[in-house]
Amino acid sequence: MKSTRHTKRGIQARRLDPELLEELKKAMGTIDTAINRFEQVVDPTLIDCYIYELKAAQLRYQFLLRSIKEQETNYSLN
Repeated sequence: MKSTRHTKRGIQARRLDPELLEELKKAMGTIDTAINRFEQVVDPTLIDCYIYELKAAQLRYQFLLRSIKEQETNYSLN
């Protein structure tokens, strides 16, 4: 039987926090929404608004991605 350490994504992926994965998906959706809205507006205030919204969503996505990678690293070490 293969140990968890030897499988790249199969069993390990099941051990990752499902809430964290769901938050990552939401962050991706927020990024897509902000991009779509940014492309649609012409008002300078709304342009600024969506730039900030996009940047915030990207930072959240990066944070969540780092957290998931840390979990993967921790599982592979165990």
